[in-house]
Amino acid sequence: MRFQLLGPLSLHDGPESVVLQPAKPTVLLTALLLHANSVVSADYLQRAIWGEEQPATAKAALQTCVLRLRRLFTKHGVTETPIEAVPGGYRITAGPHTLDLIGFRERVRRAAGLTHDPQAELAALRDALTLWQGPLLANVRSDLLHRDEVPRLAEERLRAVERLGDLHLRLGRCGEALGDLWEVTRAHPGHERFHEQLVEALYRTGRQAEALAEYRRVKEYLLQELGVDPGAALQRLELAILRGDTLGGTGHPGRAATEEPPLPAIPAASAPEGPELVTALTPVPDFAGRAAEAAALTTHLTAEAAHRPGGPLTVVLSGAPGVGKSALARHVATQLADRFPGGRLLVRMTGPDGLPYDPVTVAGQLTRALEARPPGRRTLLVLDDAAGADQVRPLLAACSGGAVVVTSRRGLAGLVATHGGRVVRLGPFRPAESHALLTAVLGAERVDAEPDQARRIAESCGHHPLALRIMTARLLTRPGLGLADSARWLAADPAGRLALTDAPGLSVPEVLGEALGRLEPRLADAFLRVAALGPAAGADDAAPALGLCEADAEQLLDRLADAGFLEEGPPGPYRTLPLLRAWARRRAPDLPAVHPPSRPRAHRPELPRPAEKV
Repeated sequence: MRFQLLGPLSLHDGPESVVLQPAKPTVLLTALLLHANSVVSADYLQRAIWGEEQPATAKAALQTCVLRLRRLFTKHGVTETPIEAVPGGYRITAGPHTLDLIGFRERVRRAAGLTHDPQAELAALRDALTLWQGPLLANVRSDLLHRDEVPRLAEERLRAVERLGDLHLRLGRCGEALGDLWEVTRAHPGHERFHEQLVEALYRTGRQAEALAEYRRVKEYLLQELGVDPGAALQRLELAILRGDTLGGTGHPGRAATEEPPLPAIPAASAPEGPELVTALTPVPDFAGRAAEAAALTTHLTAEAAHRPGGPLTVVLSGAPGVGKSALARHVATQLADRFPGGRLLVRMTGPDGLPYDPVTVAGQLTRALEARPPGRRTLLVLDDAAGADQVRPLLAACSGGAVVVTSRRGLAGLVATHGGRVVRLGPFRPAESHALLTAVLGAERVDAEPDQARRIAESCGHHPLALRIMTARLLTRPGLGLADSARWLAADPAGRLALTDAPGLSVPEVLGEALGRLEPRLADAFLRVAALGPAAGADDAAPALGLCEADAEQLLDRLADAGFLEEGPPGPYRTLPLLRAWARRRAPDLPAVHPPSRPRAHRPELPRPAEKV
C-alpha cells in the first residue's frame, strides 16, 4: 500500500487507488504524513483539524479521530504503516516506497549528487517530478495545512522544475523544455527565472519574435503588479536577442558549460534568419538496444579510411519513421568525443512542418559554425532527417576532413553512388532489445515482476522504438499502473493509443501522418492500400488493389520502399512493419474502391494499311 500526498490525498494498492473523502480523519492522516517518522504533537493535530478555535472536547475527539483512521486503514488493508501513540502526540512511519513525498525528496537528493553528469541528473529530476499528480491536498479541509504546508511543498517542486529547465538549456534540449515552461510561467507569473528560461528556449529554437513578445509580457506584468523592472538577467537576455547573439549552455551566470563548446556568437549583421539549424549534439536518455549496429557504425567512423582525401567518410542511416535513426546516430556520436576533437554537431535538415530546409541556408549556417572551430581538427556531423541526396551533397564539401552520418527515411542510393559510403538500414527492435529498453526506462524491478506482460506490451508496439518510448513514458507517469492492465488497454488499439497528450511530436498517429503527408498523394494512397493486404505483398498481389499492371505496381512499391514505408522488395515480397500496418488499417476505411485493371486483350497482328492516295 502506498500513500499519495503530492496531489489529492489517496491510497494506492497496485493499479487500484482510493481518493479519501474530505473528513477529519483525512486531515489527521495528512498532518501525520507531512511529518512522517517524527512525533507530531497533539496540539498541532488539533489545530490542523479544528483550527485555532477548538472545541472543549478536542483532546478526546482527537483520540476518536485516530480510532476512525485506524479503522479506515483496516478497511483498505493498510498494515505496513501503523499509527503509533507516543508521549506528547502521534507518529506514523513511512519510507520512499510507501509515501510519495519521501520518494520525491530522495530522488531529488540523488539528482543533486549527479551534477557531474547533467544527462543523468536531468533523468533523475524528471523521474522525481512524475510523483506529482495534481493539485496539492485538494480533498483536505484544513486552513492550517493549506496556509503553512502547501506553499512549502509547492516551493520544493518549483526548485526541481527550475533546475530541470536549466539542465534542458544546458544540454541544448530547448524544444523539449518549452511545454513545461509555458505551463509554469502561466502558473507563476512573478517567477522571473522561469520567464528567463522560456525566453531563452524560444530564441534558441528559432522563435525570436515570440521570445521578445514573452519578454515584453513579463516586463508589463512586473511593472503593473509590482512596480519594478525585470531583473538584470532578463534584461541581458533581451539585449542578446536584439544583437542576434548565439546563446549556448553558458548563457546564464553560474550555469555549467555544455558538454560541447558553445558555438560562438554571430554578429547581428550576418545572423541567419529563421531557426538555428546547427547545434551541439546531446546524449540520448536511456538508450538501449542496437548494440550490433552501434558497434558497426563506430568501427566504420573510426577507421583509417576516415582520413582519406577528397571528402568526408559518409554513413547513411535509413529506415521507417520512428525507428530510431536519429537516436542511434546521436548515441554513437556522443561516444566518439576523443576521435573527433573538432566537435560533433547536429544539423537539422527538415523543419517541424515536414518541409526540408533549403540546402543553401543549411550550408551557410554550417560553414559559419565550422569556421569558428579550431582548424585541422576532425569534426563529426549528423545531418538529421535529410529529404534527399540533392539536399546533402552541398554539405559534404564543408566537412572534408571528418565524417558525416546522414539519417533519412529514404535510402539515398543516389548519394552513395556518387559519393561512396556505407548504408545501415534500421528495422524494429529485436525482442531482447525491446526488453532492454523497457528495463532501462521502467526499472528491472517493475519489468521482472510482470515479464509476460512486458513482452505483450512490446509486441503490441510492434517492437517499434518510437512506440516503446511513448508507452514507457506513459507508464513512468503512472507508477501505480500494472503492466497487465496497460498491456490489455494497448492491445485494443495500439496505433491509436500510442500518443502523449502533452507532446504531439510523440504520437504514432501524428508522426506517421506527418511522414505520409510528405509523400505525393498517389504514393500515400498506394501505401494504405498495400498495407491492408497483410504483412507482405508482391507486385502481383498489389497490382489489383492499386489498379495497375504488375510492372507499374512494382515501380510504385519500390518507391515506397525507398521512402521508408516498405521493407525489402524484389525478388522477394515487400513487407510492412507491424506498427505501420496497424496504423494504416485505421485509415484504410476512408479509401475509395479501386477497380482492378481489365484483363489485357490477346495480341492481334496489325494489318497493313492501304497505301494513301496522292
